[in-house]
Amino acid sequence: MSNVVRRSRRGYHRGMPGNVQSIERAAAILRLLAGGQGRLGVVEIARSLGLPKGTAHGILRTLQHVRFVEQDKASGKYHLGAALRHLDTSYLDANELRSRAINWADPLAARSGEAVRVGALLDGEVLVVHHVFRPDDTLQTLDMGTVLPPHACALGKVLLAFDAAAEAQLLRGELQPYTHRTIVDRRALARALAELREAGWGVDVEEMTVGQAGVAAPIRGHGGLVVGAIGITGTVERICDSKGRPKPKLVTYVGDAARAVSRDLGGARW
Repeated sequence: MSNVVRRSRRGYHRGMPGNVQSIERAAAILRLLAGGQGRLGVVEIARSLGLPKGTAHGILRTLQHVRFVEQDKASGKYHLGAALRHLDTSYLDANELRSRAINWADPLAARSGEAVRVGALLDGEVLVVHHVFRPDDTLQTLDMGTVLPPHACALGKVLLAFDAAAEAQLLRGELQPYTHRTIVDRRALARALAELREAGWGVDVEEMTVGQAGVAAPIRGHGGLVVGAIGITGTVERICDSKGRPKPKLVTYVGDAARAVSRDLGGARW
């Protein structure tokens, strides 16, 4: 066998992991476009998936070349190609998300001493797919199956921050106040979501219920697509420090749990 052939084969094997990652990212872009309302720009797509803009643009150009996506000439935004407009987006349903998260929700409750909830977006609201009680003897109500306003809770803000279409749809409507601290100004909410994307986790302090606070982080699947969120909720005194900021150790616990669930779902980068 010639040296040229041997080098070629070695190069092929070295390139395989990158090729698989590119396919996962392309699939995540298609699912993002399929699950949204309207069209998305390259910046919105990159932001939702945590990708560099250049990487997202390169994948979009390839998908456009094979006619899986189309680009609007006027706005420059992308949407599914004609052959994929009916792409099934239910690849990860609530039951699967719950089954993957359940192994990490109990340890998170034990470490933090707080109640744990796992949520996903459903028709513009946060569906609680799993709930673990705070590990003490106090009377508590099961939240599983309930829906929460996405702009007023940590779980929801995390999900909005990484779903450009859901964010845009919510910001087109009126934001309902639940307490005096609920963010109802569209620009203020957009800024808060941008800061959340940068930090990688979200918080609410008395934004939905007076005296309660929460911390949450995104759960990612293949290609980096955010498919849910996991977080803790409890009294402000337990969640926050004297300055009203979430305690760093609790943020760490939530982030660790989110990354563990993400790895189980194929989001190996997280």
